[in-house]
Order: sequence, then C-alpha cells, then structure tokens
Amino acid sequence: MQTAPSESPAAVVVAALYRFARFDDPAALRGPLEQLCRAQGIRGTLLLAREGINGTIAGTSEGIARVLDHVRALPDCAGLDVKLSSAAAMPFHRMKVRLKREIVTMGQPDVDPRASVGTYVEAGDWNALISAPGTILIDTRNDYEVELGTFAGAIDPETASFRDFPAWFRRERERLLGSGKAPRVAMFCTGGIRCEKSTAFLKQEGIEEVYHLRGGILKYLETVPEGESLWQGECFVFDQRVSIGHGLVQGSHGLCHACRRPVSAQDCASPLYEEGVSCPACHGERTDEQRASYRERHRQELLAAARGVAHVGAVIETG
Repeated sequence: MQTAPSESPAAVVVAALYRFARFDDPAALRGPLEQLCRAQGIRGTLLLAREGINGTIAGTSEGIARVLDHVRALPDCAGLDVKLSSAAAMPFHRMKVRLKREIVTMGQPDVDPRASVGTYVEAGDWNALISAPGTILIDTRNDYEVELGTFAGAIDPETASFRDFPAWFRRERERLLGSGKAPRVAMFCTGGIRCEKSTAFLKQEGIEEVYHLRGGILKYLETVPEGESLWQGECFVFDQRVSIGHGLVQGSHGLCHACRRPVSAQDCASPLYEEGVSCPACHGERTDEQRASYRERHRQELLAAARGVAHVGAVIETG
C-alpha cells in the first residue's frame, strides 16, 4: 500500500493519477468507481475515456488506498501512475467522475501513447539531460501555469490550452529544430500525462530523440533537493492549494475564482482584484453583469462557510 508524505496524521492525502489504457465501455466503470469514492469520503475529479483514466482526488489515507486498489484492478491499470502529497485541509468541494472523449484533451485522435512515447527520464537524471548541449527543453503546460514557474532555459509555447500545442509545434518546428538532423527534445508537464501525448505526437511527427520527465514536475519537486534543483518558482496544481514548491509544500499563490487563474500577492494588491470576483488578468474579460453574478456567488460561499457547510459553486477541474 502506497503512503503519502504527511506532516500530521490528520493531513488530507492528495492523489494525482493517470493511466492510458483501453476501456471498451468506460460508462460501465463510472458507477462503481464513483460509489466507492463517495463511500470513502473521497472528493475530487476523475475522468474516464476509452483511452484511460486521469484525475486528482483527496481524502483519508485509507480511503485513497481503497480507491487506488480499485483503479489498479481495472483493465490494464496495474501500472497506474500515482503521485501522492498532503494538504492541511480538503482541497476539493465535491466528488465527480466524468466521461470524456479524451482524458487529456489534445484533439489529435491518431496520437496513441500506448503505441509510442518518448524516453522516460527519472527525476534524478533530469538535470544532466536538460543541461547537456544540444537539448531543446519545452514546457508543455499552459501560459498561466508557466508564469508561476518553470525549468531554467525552458521554451514557453504560450498556449492557452493543451489543444493548441500541436499547431504551435508545427508552426515553430523549423525555427526550434532547424532543417537538418533534429536535436534531442526534452519535455515536461505537471504530473506526466500531457507529456505522454506530446512526446507521442512528436514521434508521430518524425522526431526520433524525444525525452520526458517521468512523474512530471511533481516527482521532481518531491525528490530533487532544493539546493540541486533547476526549477524556478512554484508549480500550479489543479486544486485549492493552487501552487506547490520543493518538497510539495503549499505555495504562496491564491486563486481567482472568476477565471481560475493563480494570483500572487502583487495581483491581490491591484485595484482590479476583488476576492471571488475579478483579478488583473480577467477584469477586462468580464462584464459588469458577470462580476455582479460572481459577487453574489462569493457572498453565498462566505455565508455557507460561516454555517460550516460546503458551497459547491466553486469547483476546480483537473487539467
């Protein structure tokens, strides 16, 4: 049984998990999985598709262990990728198991990570690879994630969605890799799942020497000592913790509940920031009517908190 790092026996266990597998009937898997999660008091989001399972859940150590055992018993899921951490409080409002077309949306139906992916690189070997001359390092995450932190020297595609990554690479390929023999390409993401697809995509595009960080940034921050780290900043996570740092400790960022983007202390000091309503990034994207709606929602959330009950209006999705 896998255990999570925890500073206190009462700490909430957070499990980020995924597995590319063949589910002939994902709808049939949904009910039993959701029923078990609810019975164990688990909250979070799990996505099921024909290509596998992905999500982040939180709960007691025993409850998480029971759910992980259940998932590992699903077809071709014995090798489930799981990264465990802890939180001081429950980081999710409710439990959802959703059926999706893809467990991570790239919009490239011919890309199959089960058939071909890049070469996995362990966290302890990552520094040597990305520091080697001739390595092109690409951050496959979205722009708001990269803004919080990334590896030194990484290329930021400045994409708003992972779906934009294929078009970005095809457009920038010659500038990045040249017209001769392609250099080695190393890519990384939060937990590893987006790199499964992005490296499979590059292999399909004819790039032979492709590498990715096994376990993603989360595994790197968990295992590589801060004094030896090439990571700069914090890592965005898709739950109420918002960001984490070395050792998987909770970071310094909050969340704008209007646009789901992270906010720093500087953002919160801006006249465009209003808790639960707007931040500097989204203030110009919303109308006065929308902000009024967010303001009322935030008021209801505060009232619910004062009564000691959960308000389910604000939910962070797993990405």
